[in-house]
Amino acid sequence: MTRIARTALIFWAAITALVAASLLIIDLRWGVAGFSIFIQQWPLTDLPIVLASVALTWLLFGFLLYLLANEKINSSNALTFAGCFLIAFAYLNVLSERFRYGDYQYYLQAANNLLQHKPLPDTYFYLPLWATLLEPIAPLGDEGMLLILWLVNIFSLFLFYFLLHRLLEKYGFSIRLAAIVTTLFILVNTPLLRTLDYVQVNLLVINFIFLSLLLYPKYSFLSALSLALAVHLKTSPAVIVLAFLLEKDRRWFGWFVLSFLVLAAIPVAFNGVSPYFDYLNNIRGLTQARQAIFHETSFDSFFRFILPVFKLPGVWIEIAADAAKVILAATTFFVMAQCVRMQTFFASKERGANLLNAVPSLFILMTLASPVVWEHHGIFVALSFLLMLKRIDSPSEWMWFGFAYFLEFILPTFDFFPWSYGRLIAPLIILWLMRRAIGSSLLPRLNFWLDSISIQAKQ
Repeated sequence: MTRIARTALIFWAAITALVAASLLIIDLRWGVAGFSIFIQQWPLTDLPIVLASVALTWLLFGFLLYLLANEKINSSNALTFAGCFLIAFAYLNVLSERFRYGDYQYYLQAANNLLQHKPLPDTYFYLPLWATLLEPIAPLGDEGMLLILWLVNIFSLFLFYFLLHRLLEKYGFSIRLAAIVTTLFILVNTPLLRTLDYVQVNLLVINFIFLSLLLYPKYSFLSALSLALAVHLKTSPAVIVLAFLLEKDRRWFGWFVLSFLVLAAIPVAFNGVSPYFDYLNNIRGLTQARQAIFHETSFDSFFRFILPVFKLPGVWIEIAADAAKVILAATTFFVMAQCVRMQTFFASKERGANLLNAVPSLFILMTLASPVVWEHHGIFVALSFLLMLKRIDSPSEWMWFGFAYFLEFILPTFDFFPWSYGRLIAPLIILWLMRRAIGSSLLPRLNFWLDSISIQAKQ
């Protein structure tokens, strides 16, 4: 196998060299305009995205041959690498066919407004750091911004795979089981696909949160900095700070406050304090009454449709939504306290155990307490769902878990009141299952079975 892989790698390198040579010849002979002679663009494709997809797929294939040729893949990590490459090849093919992307245009408009010393547009609901960081590439225009953010999302997808894989290991999944669960989770995942379709910032946010969890307590500063970055990219991860407070780690909290303030100073240094006032005005506008969107599954959206049916004044929409969020917060804190006390997800006396037991429930509060909950926000409850594989055992619990998982991650997005609000119900089901969690005998059995296969392979 190694000899075949080495031969294939030589052929791959030769073809790569020929492709590079052809690009150089075209550029030297005809210039940039000459590429239109040799490269066609079909009507429903975005040429830079297609070429980036092909180039990345080709390079990943070469990397796979390199790993095989140098015996870097063995029985212990084969499933991890198999899952990574399977996901990469699948998503690069799917995303290469996309010809219209969405939310990056809001980022581009915000960056352009800052460059022109104008207020942030009312469609931008993030702290100003993200728009400030995008200012240098805003002059590249729509296509340039799309390509760069598309590439950032692709690499964020690869990082998300390994971070989630590593987190599951930390929570007690074997390497093989973590690889299988992570691969299956990512392969069919509506919120993840919509995140990539919209070129959303969600993957960067969840990666920073996962990094923060993995780096604690060994690297307190980097852990705090990672979470501060997540909060600056999307404000809702501030809820996760509550889990860190349970550790009573003043050093970590000090680093977090310092990191947050230093990051906050970057937009001020370039654009003054006015973007922060624009942000507050935009956030305030989110809570104002407007038409319900049936695939925006927040409490606010739900009550915007149902309360006017009963001829109730508009002020009751905010009251009902806020009351629902207060109940959600109280329930979450109750479940969180129980998980910490009983060590539901991470049984250990080591530092960080409280944090790891608290965050699964807080991810649900972080997602559902937001004034808007789009379908792509479901990626934030990934860990909340997957960790329940450790804690459910009875047939009825598996039925409820499977139903919630189907609603959150498998069912396509659609608009049909009230049936399209499944992504509002699904995390609440998981929160209820956390409340009654006792323990599963399935995870230890799967870990043992998969590890035994690994041992047999070495004999």
